[in-house]
Amino acid sequence: MQAGNPAVLGATPDDSGTNFAIYSAVAERVELCLYAEDGQHVSNVDLPECADGVWHGYLPGCAPGQYYGYRVHGPFDPSDGLRCNPGKLLLDPYAREIRGEFRWHPAVFDYSGDEMDVNTKDNAAYVPRSVVRAAHADSLPSGPYVRWADSVFYECNVRGYTMRHPAIEEAARGTFDGLRHKDVLAHLKALGVTSVELMPVHTFIDEHHLAERGLRNFWGYNSVGFFAPMQRYSRADAVGEFREMVRALHDAGLEVILDVAYNHTGEGNRFGPSLMFRGIDNRTYYRTEPQDHGTYINDTGCGNTINIDHIRVRQLILDSLDYWATDMGVDGFRFDLAPILGRRSDGFSATHPLLSDISNLDSLANKKLIAEPWDPGPGGYQLGNFPPRWAEWNDKYRDNVRQFWRGDEDTSGLLATRLHGSADIFEASRRRSPASINFIAVHDGFTLRDTVSYEHRHNEANGEDNRDGHAHNYSHNHGVEGETDNEAINRLRRQQRLNMMATLLFSQGTPLILAGDEIGHTQEGNNNAYAQDNETGWLDWSGLDDDPEFLDEVRELVWLRRENSLLRIEDYVHGSLERDDSLVEIHWINKDGEIKQSEEWAKSRAFSVLIEEKFGDGGYSAVAIFINRYDETTRLRLPENVEKESWHVAFSSSAESAAMLDRRSVDVPALSVALLRTD
Repeated sequence: MQAGNPAVLGATPDDSGTNFAIYSAVAERVELCLYAEDGQHVSNVDLPECADGVWHGYLPGCAPGQYYGYRVHGPFDPSDGLRCNPGKLLLDPYAREIRGEFRWHPAVFDYSGDEMDVNTKDNAAYVPRSVVRAAHADSLPSGPYVRWADSVFYECNVRGYTMRHPAIEEAARGTFDGLRHKDVLAHLKALGVTSVELMPVHTFIDEHHLAERGLRNFWGYNSVGFFAPMQRYSRADAVGEFREMVRALHDAGLEVILDVAYNHTGEGNRFGPSLMFRGIDNRTYYRTEPQDHGTYINDTGCGNTINIDHIRVRQLILDSLDYWATDMGVDGFRFDLAPILGRRSDGFSATHPLLSDISNLDSLANKKLIAEPWDPGPGGYQLGNFPPRWAEWNDKYRDNVRQFWRGDEDTSGLLATRLHGSADIFEASRRRSPASINFIAVHDGFTLRDTVSYEHRHNEANGEDNRDGHAHNYSHNHGVEGETDNEAINRLRRQQRLNMMATLLFSQGTPLILAGDEIGHTQEGNNNAYAQDNETGWLDWSGLDDDPEFLDEVRELVWLRRENSLLRIEDYVHGSLERDDSLVEIHWINKDGEIKQSEEWAKSRAFSVLIEEKFGDGGYSAVAIFINRYDETTRLRLPENVEKESWHVAFSSSAESAAMLDRRSVDVPALSVALLRTD
């Protein structure tokens, strides 16, 4: 072992050997441990140098494919947050590849007993290994850049999306290879979405309480490797197969957005296993109580919180993002529990150095940045408060749309605000309407079908006595809890699903569709399926055969959005907006065809929004969205002064379509949405 290069963290091979470098400000000695592919120990060698807390060494003859880990010698005083224990083989935080299964065993813990005495048992037989990975010989072509205003997101889980697909061969199900199957790509293309948002693919472990119940982590928000794709999602080579999946999605014209959880790790609270950060330098990588370093700050609700105030930790996150954007071809990121990334000791700040660094990272200049703007910590609800360049998941959109369509009082005005792009939330920060990521359903909560089929969560299978998951779902079962053979109820539920899907795709902002909602997927009322790596969580593709017309209607909605620029205006329009060559106007209309007055919103359940564009050369284009929440057909009218153009019904969510009686009047069926457009 020779002195190495401390500037490049991780394991970096060249033609003659491999450079190893790892940061630990508390280590007194760091051993590099080499293993054979079959798990047999080969040798240990100390990293010979330390520069500014970076332990480093160059090992001649060490080639890509070498399995390795670290043992860190240093102080062990859990009460003071010092957790160095050379009995624990640790993952490299910068490992590009991680192989082997994690198994729960007493040896994976660095302590024993109530007093947290040191546990010297070797854990090597129960933990995965880091693997030296060569730089990629080829570069991935750039993905298709989709303007924010043109984007339609589609959230899916790699494993759940492919496990039950009838066209995918058994060996490829649940894998990156399965997601690039030609029939999967054909479905995505035909649906018309532009951006596939993948739930976490970073290497993660299954929580202890799940393993005890015979369950597994399905969603992936329990990372132990921010650079290495999950081996469970591959046939053999997770890194290569992920890149080939990205290549195939790009070739199909689709962006790849990655859901990332840089807020906590799978090491859990102070009683969790010692797998990487805890044993390397606990107080650097995790936030601890200022007066009690033995206790973690738990702003994530997952046991620990990443310490983004430390410059080395911020650099690790930036390096990870850079790697996925450049080497792995990812087109954007959705940040789980994103307020963590901007929380100082005195609260959240949109100017936190990490948020600024992410916004200004060169390799992310043309990438999409999306925040989940809430976490369980103090001041954790930050919807609308993220900096420029960032879009945000808008849960108010979900709640208000569900409330309106289930019949809650005084919700018409709220629905109109969401149709308008949620200017009340995003305009003050000078962001445009695409900053609002609109959704009706996502992985966390009821599916769209379950939203109209259940009024209560049914999470018994999670083993937590049905206490987990959202209690307030703003859902409606329409008379029967769960699935039913009642044809009338099923027709109503179907129409309500279509109403909400139409609302989503006719709203200003960026729509996000949950995978499976277009084919009626159900989780049987489980609104927290994080542990359901089984047929509850796996997408049921039989919906393609059960109701193919519903899929066709969703495709039509996506197409209508794409073909009508007035349904995806980037700027907020309050009355009118002058453009270079046109004037855009938005009018909120009551059912009599008159401008809706503020006092009318409280009780009205039927209204329309007219969006017009008048061009300097005399050209004219317009759409009108008609909303009827009454239980009977309602006549709605366009204004008297509307341009005398030929209008037609482009879409109706009701089986009995909206009927135009004359140039201005439309009979809109009960509980339905209709879209009118000019010829």
